[in-house]
Amino acid sequence: MMRSLRILARFAIISSLIACTKHESAPAETAEKGLLFLTHVQGEEAHIETQILGEENVDDTILTSGKVTFDDAHISHVYSPVSGRVTRIAAQLGDKVKKGDVLAVIESPEIGLASSDVNKAQADIVAAQHDLERQKELLAAHASSQRDYEQSEDSYRKSKAELDRAKQKVSLLRAGSFDAVTQTFTLRAEIDGEVVARTVSPGMEIQGQYSGGTALELFTVGQLDKVWVVADVYEQDLARVHAGTRVSVKVMAYPDRVFDGKIAWVSGVLDKESRTAKIRMNFDNPGLALKPEMYATAAITVDEKKALAVPRSAVVRVGDKTVVFVEKEPRPDGRRVFERMPVIIDETEGSKWLTITHGLQKGNRYVSNGAILLSGMDES
Repeated sequence: MMRSLRILARFAIISSLIACTKHESAPAETAEKGLLFLTHVQGEEAHIETQILGEENVDDTILTSGKVTFDDAHISHVYSPVSGRVTRIAAQLGDKVKKGDVLAVIESPEIGLASSDVNKAQADIVAAQHDLERQKELLAAHASSQRDYEQSEDSYRKSKAELDRAKQKVSLLRAGSFDAVTQTFTLRAEIDGEVVARTVSPGMEIQGQYSGGTALELFTVGQLDKVWVVADVYEQDLARVHAGTRVSVKVMAYPDRVFDGKIAWVSGVLDKESRTAKIRMNFDNPGLALKPEMYATAAITVDEKKALAVPRSAVVRVGDKTVVFVEKEPRPDGRRVFERMPVIIDETEGSKWLTITHGLQKGNRYVSNGAILLSGMDES
């Protein structure tokens, strides 16, 4: 209803302006074809705005769609290296954690097994070393054969390899911390960040990463102050897209807000089905408004240059011509004078500015807002 009233009011203004213009400037129109005359009151009612023609930062725009993702250097997917039962959850969804903070505690028989494997391997290597030394002495005294000595040497090497394997398995547990007596493993955060996902609960039986099964991701810890937007660019646009190119992004949650960033990476390969290449854009996210998995529309600024240009609102179609209204010197009676100037513009550009290639000169004062109203008067 309100929109309809605004449209009717706007048409009423146009009609009154046309009537006034006909009445006040009909003789001038006859004498000077292509000129329009408005009083200052009429100009204010029509919201006519002007500005000086000059060089503007003109660019083209490539529009594409993408998705917000984590910066993969600032996200940690946390798994348990051991199988067992979760006895305590220390971090809840949304909690801020520091590197080394406790996320969960797991009771696992694998802890005791790993420790006993190390102890057994250490005992075996001591026995193997003693046997090797004894065989070496017997061989020197010609009381043993070379074969017995080599067998003892092989046993020592196997014992050493088994000790290395057992120690390596224990070292895999050091991402957290473990207690061989209580057979508990403490799962800890590997980076500073926020707990953005949790798939585990107290009492749950879980599979370890090194237990031969499929391990479940227990926690996701990420930093959201910097995020990526990953999008697709078609093959024909790739030559104009480079690392460092400016990008503006909008998301559905904030339709009136623009997020500014830059392209950080352009893929070196194309998708054979869609004929597109992936690009990655970096964005600062201080208010955490951009959230992973949000769909985004990206406007990529390309082919930037300086040129004589006018905003799109200044250009109107009158018949088969493209025109811009230029303001001339006012009449002695104070009326404002506007001349319709045919122009040639570059309509291939996607920015808010359109390059004027013919018809206007630098320094001309042109109508930047309200040109559509003047064209209605002109056609009447």
